[in-house]
Amino acid sequence: MEHLEPDTRTLERSLRGYVRAVAAATGVPDESTTVEISDTATAYLGLPRRWPDRPDHDVMLLWSERRGWSLAVETDPADEPVLIARQGGDDLVPAPGAVARFVADTAAGRPAGPESTVPAHAPTRGSLAERLRPYLHDARPPAG
Repeated sequence: MEHLEPDTRTLERSLRGYVRAVAAATGVPDESTTVEISDTATAYLGLPRRWPDRPDHDVMLLWSERRGWSLAVETDPADEPVLIARQGGDDLVPAPGAVARFVADTAAGRPAGPESTVPAHAPTRGSLAERLRPYLHDARPPAG
């Protein structure tokens, strides 16, 4: 089945709805999330926790259309974040509850599952929009 390329605004609204659902499942307030659609669709959730071996740094949940979800520790703004774990599996848009389990399991020291296999080709924006379509109704416009 061929997927038509969505407009950027619809893709951003769908991704924003998905990120809101993941934020609700992980206990992250809306104001601690961002979504960006550029050459790559990405999302950031600032988690309300610290990591035991880096207690002075914030923990973030990151998503990209090419790699899916990962947990990382923020470091100096000029440095790359330190990767803690990447969610296993091939689904780049897992259910919000599965993402919450990934965060909880990783925080508890349990394995995050098999390492994700990065597709040889990034999914098309059309197929990504199709996967995110159920979350479109959850996307409220940003405040302000």
